[in-house]
Amino acid sequence: MESVFSSNGTGVLEVTSRALSEILEIRAEESDADKLALWIEVSGIDGNSYSYDVYFQNRSDAGKDDEVVELDGIAVVIPSDSVAAISGSKLDLGGEDGSGGLMIVNPNSPPDSFAGLPDALRDADLSGPLAQEIIRVLQEEINPAIASHGGRADLVAVDESTAYLRLSGGCQGCGMASVTLSQGIEVAIKEAVPAITSVRDVTDHMQGTNPYYGASKK
Repeated sequence: MESVFSSNGTGVLEVTSRALSEILEIRAEESDADKLALWIEVSGIDGNSYSYDVYFQNRSDAGKDDEVVELDGIAVVIPSDSVAAISGSKLDLGGEDGSGGLMIVNPNSPPDSFAGLPDALRDADLSGPLAQEIIRVLQEEINPAIASHGGRADLVAVDESTAYLRLSGGCQGCGMASVTLSQGIEVAIKEAVPAITSVRDVTDHMQGTNPYYGASKK
């Protein structure tokens, strides 16, 4: 049976021996190779799966909250904000003969991005002038303002005079998200797009990683 390496008891990542050999071979071509770790982080969502950035970077750059998988000859670093999404994954080579390149087999799926959106609006067309004007306001006014807190707001649907937004980054799971929406984002959209009279947040905040989130009191 093929050898498998894993982190110390956490089960965050397994790396097959053939994948390890490939990683070491690729790293050998880098300058100061012995100082480099393989970094794996979630870069986004592609359909029902995560997408990743995989690259070499100094092992010493790892933070105290990052997960480090110590292998035979190299470390694999998973940034702290990607640990939950990657936990339990396996790094292997694609194809039976390993000719398919490095691949991540991940048992985790992204949370439903439209958890709070009515089913009828999940395939909403955002190409119309009203939706495009809202998107412009988000891109030019709102997202630059909340980017300093690591936040982002995206339009997912427009239904008559209601705009449905999804918050991400630092805004997802943040206890102040409702304030940001009602006192900042909603006001800006209503002022710029008078046809919109209501802005609703369809974010699944329970999936956010902000430590200050608390469930609403009954």
